Amino acid sequence: MIDVTIADEIPDLLSPEFAADPYSAYRLLREHAPLLWHEATGSYVVSRYEDVRRAFKDDLFSTENYSWQLEPVHGRTILQLDGRAHAVRRALVAPAFRGKELEERFLPVIERNSRELIDAFRHEGRVDLVSQYATRFPINVIVDMLGLDKADHDRFHRWYTAIIAFLGNLSQDPRVAEAGMRTRDELAAYLVPIIRQRREAPGDDLLSRLCLAEVDGVRMTDEEVKAFCSLLLAAGGETTDKAVASLFANLLDHPDQLAAVREDRSLIPRAFAESLRFTPPVHMIMRQPVEDVEIGGGTVPAGSTVTCLIGAANRDPEHFGSPDTFDLFRPELDGTTSFSAAARHLAFALGRHFCVGALLAEAEVRVGVNDLLDAMPDMRPAPGARRVERGLFTRGLEALPVEFTPVAGSSSRSGS
Repeated sequence: MIDVTIADEIPDLLSPEFAADPYSAYRLLREHAPLLWHEATGSYVVSRYEDVRRAFKDDLFSTENYSWQLEPVHGRTILQLDGRAHAVRRALVAPAFRGKELEERFLPVIERNSRELIDAFRHEGRVDLVSQYATRFPINVIVDMLGLDKADHDRFHRWYTAIIAFLGNLSQDPRVAEAGMRTRDELAAYLVPIIRQRREAPGDDLLSRLCLAEVDGVRMTDEEVKAFCSLLLAAGGETTDKAVASLFANLLDHPDQLAAVREDRSLIPRAFAESLRFTPPVHMIMRQPVEDVEIGGGTVPAGSTVTCLIGAANRDPEHFGSPDTFDLFRPELDGTTSFSAAARHLAFALGRHFCVGALLAEAEVRVGVNDLLDAMPDMRPAPGARRVERGLFTRGLEALPVEFTPVAGSSSRSGS
């Protein structure tokens, strides 16, 4: 008999009540059901910080579950790999997302895309930060980094939206599954011929670098390059999209902290880190134990799926003071380590599968927040606007309309 605590008063993960307010349910889970068997998803749910952190870092937990969760739409990526295979392929892709390569080669791409989006609305005095900026900015950056056709931005936006819906399709809606599989085929038909062209005639872009990168005599196959691009478009687009909008929503809800960031832009990384803790774009990640494991006060059998609730762990009062309060000055977080494997929040996971694009996300948010504050120094919520958050696997705002007094000129900040 598996020792699992069940609390009937907790809204089901797939219920409208949970969707409307997951944070209240997270508190009940942490307090009364730190290990919960969820029949509909066939998974064991953990919600306390230490348990989620352990599932990310302990070698007893693998990513084998991604073979059914991710592989159907992405193909096999670094997320499904462990050991040397993972280390080598991560080494093939990681250099583009950190240090000199990121700052010198791709920061200008980030700055240009942010300016172009802002220049389209900076004179209007009103903007929906979700539809007119946040959902476009990261996907445009990734398309440009890969050296793909900017005319296809809308197509890539549609593709990544379908992929993310597939990954979060815990209720197994057949229409969502069909759209995800169709997107996989369309994306492969688009990317594979371009990958082959770049191998023959490489350019100065990320896709060419992925095609030519070699570590210990290993290069990625066409399928592996395609799979990584698919993962980058979906994960890099969706998470940064939601993170940008949530950050501004949190700052608008706390005018004193918004004013502090406006006056001292060095606070942007701290504000971003706190927003990732308070309202993470990814609320759950799954793992699979390689042997029977004791966690959350019970036993999870080898080969089971463990659903790790990041949104619950990031508000665990055992690790964060006043966890339901947004406070960019909180002592538990800082802007230096929050985008590395030493992060206290769990929004980027931890361990060997810590998000390879964390520093790219930080650079995008740093540039975007600077540019938006310059263009809208008196940004304020649009009167009567009602905020709605949606999503279970990933979660974010449907819209964030704001008003501002237009500032003459065009975007020119370097993003520093």
